[in-house]
Amino acid sequence: MSKRAEAEELASSVPSVPYVAGTWDTAKAAGTFDVIDPVTERVLATVTEADAADVDLAVSAGHSALDGGEWGRMDGAARGVLLGRLADLLDSRAEDFANLESLEVGKPGIEPRVIDLPQAVQTFRHYAGWADKIEGRTIPTPGYMGRKTLSYTVRRPIGVVAAITPWNSPTMIGSWKIAPALAAGCAVVLKPAEDAPLTSLLLARLIHEAGFPPGAFSVLPGRGATTGNLLIEHPGVDKISFTGSPETGRVVATAAVKGFRPTTLELGGKSPQIVFADADLDAAADGVALGIFANQGQVCAAGSRILVARSVYGEFVDRLVARAEAAVLGDPFDQGTTMGALINAKQLERVARYIRIGRDEGARLVAGGGRPDRSGYFIEPTLFADASNDMTIAREEIFGPVGTIIAFDTDDDAVALANDSDFALAATLWTSDLTRAHSVAQRVQAGAVAVNGWSPLDPRLPWGGSKLSGHGRELGRAGIEANTEEKTVTVVL
Repeated sequence: MSKRAEAEELASSVPSVPYVAGTWDTAKAAGTFDVIDPVTERVLATVTEADAADVDLAVSAGHSALDGGEWGRMDGAARGVLLGRLADLLDSRAEDFANLESLEVGKPGIEPRVIDLPQAVQTFRHYAGWADKIEGRTIPTPGYMGRKTLSYTVRRPIGVVAAITPWNSPTMIGSWKIAPALAAGCAVVLKPAEDAPLTSLLLARLIHEAGFPPGAFSVLPGRGATTGNLLIEHPGVDKISFTGSPETGRVVATAAVKGFRPTTLELGGKSPQIVFADADLDAAADGVALGIFANQGQVCAAGSRILVARSVYGEFVDRLVARAEAAVLGDPFDQGTTMGALINAKQLERVARYIRIGRDEGARLVAGGGRPDRSGYFIEPTLFADASNDMTIAREEIFGPVGTIIAFDTDDDAVALANDSDFALAATLWTSDLTRAHSVAQRVQAGAVAVNGWSPLDPRLPWGGSKLSGHGRELGRAGIEANTEEKTVTVVL
């Protein structure tokens, strides 16, 4: 049996109903939606959409689990054991998850195997270690009315966390939200993207197998306008963690304000990749191509603004064009495929529209720009040269394999161009000058700056941005702090 056939068989076997309070909601005759294979354009699964009753039950079960339930009584060490068990289960099923993610997202098989699944497993293991190490502080004070005091703090779980994930990397980004929240002792209600919910539903099966108590974790598949809105508007949700577009992020933030609920928002980017004249141009071209073409450019940190020193501009453009032209578009399960399909027809039209805008605004198309003659939501890796930073293709997030190449003269020019953006998520610097690397990294506005590499991800490192890229941080210690509240206790001695 081929890997595609195995993945399609797995997709048909994944529970296609909400997982709520430790059970699969198979009795409900609710609305459904189809999950479409972006390569074949065939229906992979028909999923039951979580409705208001499911949302209410999931949130209520989360509170019951925390307030006197088994989950709330469990100490950090016990939570760590469960998270470690989940990491082992995910590791043992990594091949299934990689196949399923290639199937429903359309990304080449190497990407979930090298990036998404290893990162997800590492994230659950990392936070398994954090679960019993969440500490407070002892704070000396002058005392109370002449008497000595002992003042200390404890960090308590924030409560029920609504985690809303995107379709581009559902397993990895899901782990970023789920693992720290569970380690902190929160209950999690996950709403995966309607375009790619299957890996999240399969993860629920593993969480159930790992032995998490009922109510600690629920998965509510559904569309954003229905299930998503019901979840963010639910008064029982104590925190919202959202990854997606700035437009939807505004809706989430507005809903959160009603209850003064904290949010973590990761809303995309227009990340610069800066190539200085002293860079290893071959290594930089390889890295820049990865930074814009990985996952068909459907990456929040995609390095879609490529800033190149004028003295090496033509030479570097030629190198990058060669990488784009070497890409092999095709079925993610075919050997040799290096680029898959965009997620859906709407995204395909969005990317095609930006390519038309780039041409109309006068940028020089040097690679790609077309569609292969085949089924599926494919578009060629595309590069525009001789662009300016005020062009639409340099200002707006395209979320596709479209790079905009802009020349600069000095380091100050490069920094000014990099910072002249409504986004500030990530940046990459290519240089052999260590002093320049550290200096420019301090000046560039971005939540994460990589030097001679592309936005390396690690569960130990905080991740997030500012401006339209959102606010708050995930991963690292920040992931624990974002899911806990500090409580002060003062004892008059």
